Amino acid sequence: MRSEQTQTRSPTQGLRVMGDRLASRAAGRRVNGHGGRWSAPALQPEAVEDFRRRLKYFFMNPCEKHRARGHKPWKLMLQILKIGIITAQLVTFGLSNEMMVTFKEENLMTFRHVFLKSYKDHRIGGYALYTKADVYDHVSYIIHRFINLQKLAVGNLAYARVDGKYGPLSVCQELYRNGTVDPGNDTFDIDPLIDEECVSFYPPQRLDDDSLATHVNFSLDFQRLVSVNIYLTLKTINLQTVRHHELPDCYDFHATIKFDNRAHSGRIKVDVENDVRMHECRDWNVEGASGKSDFLLLLFDSVVVLACFLSLLLCSRSVVNGIQLQFEFNTFFHAYYNKVVSWSDRMEFVSGWNILIIVSDTLTIAGSALKIGIQTKYLTNYDVCSILLGTATMLVWVGVIRYLGFFKKYNILILTVTAAFPNVIRFCCCAAMIYLGYCFCGWIVLGPHHDKFRTLDKATECLFSLINGDDVYITFQKIRHGGNMVWLFSRLYLYSFIALFIYMVLSLFIALITDTYETIKRQQQDRVPVSQLQAFVAGCRDLPKSGRYHTGEEAAGCCLSSCLCFG
Repeated sequence: MRSEQTQTRSPTQGLRVMGDRLASRAAGRRVNGHGGRWSAPALQPEAVEDFRRRLKYFFMNPCEKHRARGHKPWKLMLQILKIGIITAQLVTFGLSNEMMVTFKEENLMTFRHVFLKSYKDHRIGGYALYTKADVYDHVSYIIHRFINLQKLAVGNLAYARVDGKYGPLSVCQELYRNGTVDPGNDTFDIDPLIDEECVSFYPPQRLDDDSLATHVNFSLDFQRLVSVNIYLTLKTINLQTVRHHELPDCYDFHATIKFDNRAHSGRIKVDVENDVRMHECRDWNVEGASGKSDFLLLLFDSVVVLACFLSLLLCSRSVVNGIQLQFEFNTFFHAYYNKVVSWSDRMEFVSGWNILIIVSDTLTIAGSALKIGIQTKYLTNYDVCSILLGTATMLVWVGVIRYLGFFKKYNILILTVTAAFPNVIRFCCCAAMIYLGYCFCGWIVLGPHHDKFRTLDKATECLFSLINGDDVYITFQKIRHGGNMVWLFSRLYLYSFIALFIYMVLSLFIALITDTYETIKRQQQDRVPVSQLQAFVAGCRDLPKSGRYHTGEEAAGCCLSSCLCFG
């Protein structure tokens, strides 16, 4: 009969019985002088129930706390407001950043078409020279184009000025200090130290002779030549931002045209690199423009900073309260039950969501400060600002999952991810050892025969793509024939990697998450506490609307001011 009664007991009764059993077992125990607020005279059933009620209130969601004590969920409303204003801030900055990036990329493409002879849209490393005459011809061509740039270019490009004079174009060759190379006799004598020789050309200067060596007595020693670098500086203004009610920036383009001969293979690769520096224009005037839009943007950014700072304070206070309650629960449990609270139970008091919000708020405040500096033309750190604001917005939207967890059907997904995370990390560490082994092996063996394994980073990217099923057939086909042994090894290598990671490692990875999902689902259906903390809190039978949560310690859950209270 007893077993039948146990089977028919409701899940809620099971939670309560477990909590009551813990209390009944410790009712007759003596307290061995444990200090704090949980001393022997205070260990009365009423005190235990009050503390259990405090714990239950602490773990309530904002809506339940509102029903329990009537406090407005200011922190919840603030987080919802943050989602909107931070996303709007990111969109406005993203549009401005997009114009800046597009302007830099189009100018780099302009330099390639203007300065590289017969340039077509080659892939990187595809533009190359093979004869000495071609090298001299291209260097002379670049000098001619630079001198006549303002007659040729359709953009608003101008020469940089240094001390009132036009800045020069510098042709520099890097070469080994001393050396003789005689492939016919299999002999060489090289001093590996690098020397640099430069010659400068100024815009008013004319170069009528097609021969560079004849004009400036400058010749290239191809036997010792490492590279030829041509340096030039041009200035322009990004006018497209005017249409978006944003003050244009002035740009300095420090372009470098590189003739790369480091391999000494008879193929000199040519490419253009561009170092861009932005600054506020000295003198400007925009007809019909007012500072109202700039003022509104600065005001909006200031509101974002204020909201994030307030959220940072509230969440930091929640974390501190959780840590204090954790120590109090540990002292109580040790005094009342003579047990040590497990580390997992103690960590339940520290909300990972609050930590996430604190990190997000910190990044948003820093990013907003940079954005204000960029808006007022004091700073030009677009990349740093993009990283800060982008990461902060990502964390804000990830934090939305917390509020979806208030619904039971969404909560099981969040609990599954949280519970599976430690096992997933351990599994990934083990799989990473195998993955790195394949990366090093593929780089060394297949690198000389396959473009996708030419460098270590390319090998890791190629193998990661294979795990996701991308370019499998192309990877097999692109292997250059390096002998039967290499071809056979490449097949064994690729087949074994695909079979191991796609059919075994990924299947085990999915099985880990699936097993955790089933475990969480059974626990929610059976409503069985999985920790001492949950069993203790389950003993509180008071509903949020019972009115028993309006205690004298209510002020301890409230806060920054009489109108900003939160639990």
